[in-house]
Amino acid sequence: MKIIWLFFGFITLLLALIGIVLPLLPTVPFLLLAAFFFARSSTRIHDWLINHPKLGPPIYDWQNNGSISLKSKKTATFCILIALLIPIYIGLGWKIISFQILILCIVLSFIWTRPSK
Repeated sequence: MKIIWLFFGFITLLLALIGIVLPLLPTVPFLLLAAFFFARSSTRIHDWLINHPKLGPPIYDWQNNGSISLKSKKTATFCILIALLIPIYIGLGWKIISFQILILCIVLSFIWTRPSK
């Protein structure tokens, strides 16, 4: 079973690293998932991840007090707005866009009601 957790850990870590350069792919949720998977598969990799100078702080903030940095909140909001504008620009139907607006509003509500660091 540990090999499966390890596999998912590396996949989600890879997605998080890709999310650093692709603005519409979220980084922190994938980092949190990677930490979860590595905690169940490899203490050494889990410790490396949570102690990493760039990748570790968002994980630490979330695990210890459920907070999201203000910078991350602003970045997420910007990316969500872009994600909403693209379907409008390409002319998707308003039923789809309305559903997307509903989901994105729920996501933004969750993000902005978390404590800020």
